[in-house]
Amino acid sequence: MTRSPEQLPTVPGAYELVEPAAKPNLGLLYATAGASAAGGFASDAAARALPVLRRSPLGKVLPGSLLRRGGDRLRAALEVPRVAHVVEGLVVTPEWHEKFCRVVHATPGPLTPGSSETAVFSGALHSVAFPVAMSVLTRQDFPLPVMGMVHLTNTVQHVMDVAVGEELTATAWTENLRSHRAGTVVDAVVTLARTDGTVVWAGRSGYLAKGRTAAVAGEDARTGEDESTPSSLGVPFKAPQQTAQWSLPADTGRQYAGVSGDYNPIHLSGPSAKALGMKGAIAHGMYTASRALAATAVPAGTGFSWSVEFAAPVLLPTTVTVAVHDDGRREHWKSSRVTVWNGERNKPHLELVVKPL
Repeated sequence: MTRSPEQLPTVPGAYELVEPAAKPNLGLLYATAGASAAGGFASDAAARALPVLRRSPLGKVLPGSLLRRGGDRLRAALEVPRVAHVVEGLVVTPEWHEKFCRVVHATPGPLTPGSSETAVFSGALHSVAFPVAMSVLTRQDFPLPVMGMVHLTNTVQHVMDVAVGEELTATAWTENLRSHRAGTVVDAVVTLARTDGTVVWAGRSGYLAKGRTAAVAGEDARTGEDESTPSSLGVPFKAPQQTAQWSLPADTGRQYAGVSGDYNPIHLSGPSAKALGMKGAIAHGMYTASRALAATAVPAGTGFSWSVEFAAPVLLPTTVTVAVHDDGRREHWKSSRVTVWNGERNKPHLELVVKPL
């Protein structure tokens, strides 16, 4: 079954389409986020991260403005910018795709059964799309601090496979800004389309800016408890039957940053993560999600959706317990579910659910 176009996310009608002057570069975008912290747009935690940024691989591209800290500027109400960034000419190269798949333990598959062309792994498509989403999140008129944001959820519609080397256009915007009991949540939405405009992949990520509890424009006052939704990761957590273990070394975040370009300091080292209020370096949410997706039995050439809910962060280094359940194989595949948790403390890290479209 193919998902009809009206069920895919579309740019809100009031939004302006904007083409960035250059293709977004995550290193430069994190530098921009640091500059916003220096200018007073970000949280105190983000400002504390600036010394870490200067010593990180991003130090060479940080602007001189990061040497000084500007005054705070307060906003009466939060609103997301009504713009969507459009970037054309995005291509997944064979070399990069092989490296990405190696890091997340994914096995590249054929575009269609028996095809000589390689299909781009869906987790890799997220890394292609993410810099364009970040270019929106780091705009000066975006109201929340990017540094230290927590990735809560991710939902992807993998409508059809894309060949390695195929040209794509990414369109990204933010929406659904809302209060949360721990701060403010926003959705970052990205679609990937072929040159003829056919959307092949769409992703929605929910991010929490902790401690940012200012009023949201157009939203009634509430306590934030409305954000809670039923979840199989709730308390008490009932662990499924274990099928595997993952040993995640201290440099897991740096390995994933090397292929994804996501050098968020919370993933790089203990000191850089602690500067942003974490207990230590944590694994990228999309690393664990991609690795979980790679463990499933989705057949080649199948359109599917995958959604992931994150619970406790994966503090590095560690060994996590994993359960993979596939309902059917090959042409009889119906769904997959992957749960990752801390086996010693019985605390869940994430649950990924995959279903055919």
